[in-house]
Amino acid sequence: MTPAEARIADLVAAGASNGEVAAQLFVSVKTVEATLTRIYRKLGVRSRGQLAAGGRARD
Repeated sequence: MTPAEARIADLVAAGASNGEVAAQLFVSVKTVEATLTRIYRKLGVRSRGQLAAGGRARD
């Protein structure tokens, strides 16, 4: 997982919305959505809840 993906995964796992993540990291909501799609694929999860419950793997 890239450092940018890790930051987004941490924020989402902590309960931040896509809009909150985008504002905090100074990126667009679309960027957050696309990055989450890659994170889910890499970690084999399908939802924010699974991401939060399982934590995240560090690659």
